[in-house]
Amino acid sequence: MALAGCGADEIVSPGTGGDIIINNPAPTPTPTPTPTPTPTSTLVTPASGCPTIATAAGLTDGGTITGPTGTYRVCRLPATFTSNDTLRYIPGLLYEIRDRVNIGTDQGFSSTNTAVTLTVEPGVIFFATGSSFIVANRGNRLVADGTATRPIVWTSRDNVLGLASDNSDQQWGGVVLLGRARVSDCRTGVFNTTAAPNANPTCEGQLEGAAVATPFGGTNAADNSGSMRFNQIRYSGFELAPNNELQSLTTGGAGSGTVLENIMSFNSSDDGLEFFGGGFNTRNWAVIGASDDSIDVDTGAIVNMDTVIAVQRSTTGDRLIELDSPNVADRTPSNATPQTRLQVNNFTFVTRAGAPQVIQARGGAALGLTNGVIRAGTNHCFQIDEPATLAAIIGVDSVVGNCPATDPVRGGAGVTNADAAARINAGTNNNLAFTITLTNNVVNGDGENARTAFNANTRSTFFPTRTYIGGIQNAAMLNTIFQSWTCNSSIQNFNSPLGACTSLPVYTS
Repeated sequence: MALAGCGADEIVSPGTGGDIIINNPAPTPTPTPTPTPTPTSTLVTPASGCPTIATAAGLTDGGTITGPTGTYRVCRLPATFTSNDTLRYIPGLLYEIRDRVNIGTDQGFSSTNTAVTLTVEPGVIFFATGSSFIVANRGNRLVADGTATRPIVWTSRDNVLGLASDNSDQQWGGVVLLGRARVSDCRTGVFNTTAAPNANPTCEGQLEGAAVATPFGGTNAADNSGSMRFNQIRYSGFELAPNNELQSLTTGGAGSGTVLENIMSFNSSDDGLEFFGGGFNTRNWAVIGASDDSIDVDTGAIVNMDTVIAVQRSTTGDRLIELDSPNVADRTPSNATPQTRLQVNNFTFVTRAGAPQVIQARGGAALGLTNGVIRAGTNHCFQIDEPATLAAIIGVDSVVGNCPATDPVRGGAGVTNADAAARINAGTNNNLAFTITLTNNVVNGDGENARTAFNANTRSTFFPTRTYIGGIQNAAMLNTIFQSWTCNSSIQNFNSPLGACTSLPVYTS
């Protein structure tokens, strides 16, 4: 089955609603001629076969596929993992995601068990095409923990074949984690509020589909949908119809037991990441080349993000942050609970010319930003819509940007430009008329390193106390945090030893 968002009523389109939509299975892709690789002693040779897994349906041997890095055995995942399974790293083997791949089945709103856990070993590479995607259903877990030298890579068939470029996107679906933490957009249309906190005691979102209904959400704030450490998600966001796309990583109702660290989104045709409801802490994100929003958070998500770099392509990209709480377009009341709450600390945003606002908050969502650098170009740095959103601002402190001289901060939907600017400028050590001195897009120069940092630990104990602003203090720090497990492109060069995003990493054993 295929996952998508179809406008204001779905959670996987541009972040304005509360549902994920499942469409019909993707058609079998038309075979693409495989390029003839240049002979070399380092070419990959195919594994002899597919390993045995516990799920009865097993892995399907899909033959071989050949690209510039060699020839691989293709092992197709089952439609549903029904037992705890481990996908092993085997040299010369790729795992294929075909159509919708389920990790377990939905365990229910009030369940407390974990039915199925899919574990992925470091170095594993997945590929897919069209609208194919993988989803960890509520009450199940995806444990995809790579390492700093062997990340887990989720990518497209074209990438395997050597046909993807630095401007390619929209080549497959993405990764979805669903859980049992609270959400604010209830599929029944009855919402909880501060005045009526139990108006809907079983508020949940819904993966609506032609054949499979898949809910998410619950009451367990500490729910665990698994962990993803050291992952690259490339070329995702297949468009099934206009405004009907997936993003690299989508969470729905994922709780604080969920671990997301060291994740790279590369060239998603929709958002780089989108969080719907739930709540967790997450760190070390590189969102590169997203065609829509780099970061999209809404429907009651409560998230703290630490150390984030986001760089847009020169020709595409919407906002760097789109933040919503209950959404008027979905007829959700503005006082529905839980209220979306996003805090981002130590970040660097690089925006293309001609994008809309760099950061937009609306719907009564609460925004907190500390120790940030914004290369805004001609784009307004902030837009704050609705008085409830203005009142909910947690604080903007030690943030600099080369924002336009006219209206660097704008209001909307009942908020004046002057009121919005006054609220943003009420923070400490901000400068929205700053001269950017960044190098390699995201590395602080002398100007950024001369700024006074804000102690973000006073906002959340998840945030360390640091002495610098921006995501990356110096070139050595870029290497330490991101270099070894990312991939390189003309959009952002990490000097990664794993090579270009247009190629697959190759290990010697």
